[in-house]
Amino acid sequence: MKKLIPLGVIILMAFSSCVKTGADLPDVAVNFQDATTDPRLSALNVPGGAVLINGYGVAGLILYREADGTYACYDRCSTVNPQKLCAVTLNPGNFTVTDPCSGGQWDLIDGSPVKAPATISLRQYNIVVSNFEIYVSN
Repeated sequence: MKKLIPLGVIILMAFSSCVKTGADLPDVAVNFQDATTDPRLSALNVPGGAVLINGYGVAGLILYREADGTYACYDRCSTVNPQKLCAVTLNPGNFTVTDPCSGGQWDLIDGSPVKAPATISLRQYNIVVSNFEIYVSN
């Protein structure tokens, strides 16, 4: 009986550590920088604001200003069938995004899936805002 308890703990740990994050997206270098005063980024001046940036990441970037004033950045590439490279689009209200190919949806606060068939979070990138500049990298 004593041998079964450690085995059970090991099996439980193995299954609980299988968190689905970062689908099989290609690894690409991301180095985006822009001034916060750039008119294209004006939606980020208010909490809940989101901006789509093309030409970076796998399928573009989503920059999001959270309610507490911090920022988040995700790759626009859907994690549902990532080989299709479908770029998610903003939903009204800018709190979620939708994959136009599958219908899956993700929350912009943490990139987590909120509607099937999405089961894997969007790829998140590092974002730093300092001295009126936004820097995104991986």
